[in-house]
Amino acid sequence: MIAGFIFLRLRGILGKRSGFDGKAPTQFDKILKEAVVNKKTKNKEVFDDDAQKEFLNGAKIAYETIITDFSDNDNKLTTSKPLLNNEIYNQFNEALKERNSRGHYAEITFIGINSAIIKEHKKIDKILNVTVDFIAEVITCIKDKEQKIVSGSPEKIKKIYDTWVFSRDTTSANPNWQLVNILT
Repeated sequence: MIAGFIFLRLRGILGKRSGFDGKAPTQFDKILKEAVVNKKTKNKEVFDDDAQKEFLNGAKIAYETIITDFSDNDNKLTTSKPLLNNEIYNQFNEALKERNSRGHYAEITFIGINSAIIKEHKKIDKILNVTVDFIAEVITCIKDKEQKIVSGSPEKIKKIYDTWVFSRDTTSANPNWQLVNILT
């Protein structure tokens, strides 16, 4: 009884409204819509210094992920599949099947990336392609079923030079880039 009285009293004092019932000024609506459109356009289509730095950080992570996934002992591409377009994925898969059919497996220790430099970026229609030169260090060794070394050395650090092309549809909601070509 007391709770009901308190509820009715509070409702009478505070009112029944649940939020802002008025209309936003038209100037505010217009400015807000322009800001949202400009932000979307800038984020997707402009490849300025900030976007390039962010891209390079992601490209380095993708590079290491793809190299280590290609070289692990299971001879399967698992973690890097979303980072590869279908053509590159199929090429990598064929190489892994061939290596597996010979009874070979890779032992690769990824030391690190010495440099990653954007060589060029160009937009063709709505597709942005970015070419990156990588210099990295790895320890690589291919072994057969009997653990005999077929190529490489399990102790020698090797410098590798790669040029990869990443691509992204600027109109897509998906922010991820894919490896579309390997030039070296």
